[in-house]
Amino acid sequence: MSAPDHIAPNSAADLGLAELSSAVADGSISSVAAVTDALDRIEASQSALNAFRVVRREAALREAAEADARLAAGVRLPLLGVPIAVKDDTDISGEITAFGCGGEFTPKTADAESVRRLRAAGAVIVGKANTCELGQLPFTSGDAFGHTRNPWDRTRTPGGSSGGSAAAVAAGLVPAALGSDGAGSVRIPASWTNLVGIKPQRGRISTWPLPEAFNGLTVNGPLARTVRDAALLLDIAAGPHDGDRHTPAPIEASAAVGRDPGKLRIALSLSIPYTATKTALDPRIAAAVHALAATLRTLGHTVTVTDLHYGLLIGASFLPRSLAGISRVHRDMPGAVVDPRTTTNSRIGRVLGGPALTAARLAEPLLHKRIGSFFDDYDVVLSPTTATPAPRVEEIDDIGFGATNNLITAACPYTWPWNVLGWPSVNVPAGFTDAGLPIGAQLMGTADSEPLLISLAAQLESELHWDRHRPAQWW
Repeated sequence: MSAPDHIAPNSAADLGLAELSSAVADGSISSVAAVTDALDRIEASQSALNAFRVVRREAALREAAEADARLAAGVRLPLLGVPIAVKDDTDISGEITAFGCGGEFTPKTADAESVRRLRAAGAVIVGKANTCELGQLPFTSGDAFGHTRNPWDRTRTPGGSSGGSAAAVAAGLVPAALGSDGAGSVRIPASWTNLVGIKPQRGRISTWPLPEAFNGLTVNGPLARTVRDAALLLDIAAGPHDGDRHTPAPIEASAAVGRDPGKLRIALSLSIPYTATKTALDPRIAAAVHALAATLRTLGHTVTVTDLHYGLLIGASFLPRSLAGISRVHRDMPGAVVDPRTTTNSRIGRVLGGPALTAARLAEPLLHKRIGSFFDDYDVVLSPTTATPAPRVEEIDDIGFGATNNLITAACPYTWPWNVLGWPSVNVPAGFTDAGLPIGAQLMGTADSEPLLISLAAQLESELHWDRHRPAQWW
């Protein structure tokens, strides 16, 4: 499927994370100029694109001036003076964490560990990007802030729940952003906005001040236009806090970019994990994933069309962990004003938070063994990231609990099993529909396989050059 004709001109807004970091470090652009440019673009787009819940203009400009002073003194850090965004489920000292909800909130008094690491690398956090209530939906909208829109089509959602982060990067407001992924919330918006989105191994990026998030389902992950930039942000944000429940051995994501992945055995699986509601794969998505498989074959890999059978147990394990997690976060935000659908999920989560949750956690080793055996014959699984292109932004509005579940499951049935397993998965752009809507595919591996997936994704990018295609500005 051909890409849209509009390709962005060369400008400061087009610089990726690594490029902008180099430009600031060598003095081609000051941090104050780079941060001011990002803030101006954020504020100019906000009424139309609506990517941000919090914009830190005064604080960010002060931090940028400090970065310039450090640069002048000879200090060099990986992201010194570079503007970055984080999702509004992540604490920044002095800012609220509304997590998509309405209500009055007390500003946080400490940075999340991921933010601490970004700051230690010199990054300037320009704002907190919008997310839906408690990260529940593949849409980014809510009564508290309205609709965040897709830079590729103003009538469409950018996905969720990291939709604000994805919209900000796809629109060129920031060169990269952190999101979080509890059922696809990095990969889904990446797929619908032509970005690379990495869902890393559980614990790779700390979720502190939570020892784990949503009973181990949710991880933090980067969104960027290129594999190189996503890997760089992953390396910088990664690392444990002493209180973390999950602490995988370190990796070097950036070192995998440009490294030959070898000749891989890749399983192309279009099978949809079991859902209780009706799902079907859009033929346009299927065609795009098959086209990506053809590219992989030309690169020398063996791609076999086969079905990964997820089984029923993985679904039975997901729901208690997810809904009990929603219930706990809702409980810990007593001032939050939320949609009735959130209240219902929270109520169900309280019921599932006992023996059902315990059984769900105990099932994970069995799932690792059963699904892990599939990798005796394959190195990587290639599958759709979503079953449909991006829906219209209003489709989630004013519908009931059951209709909401039907809508989100029909659009996004593919990503959540890897959250149960805790294993890495990378969304890569896979083309466009005839109407110019981006399509994504996910590369899925076993535990700690980020370097393999990143090297394969970078190899695809060198062939397909998806980063050259940018949305025509309407915001």
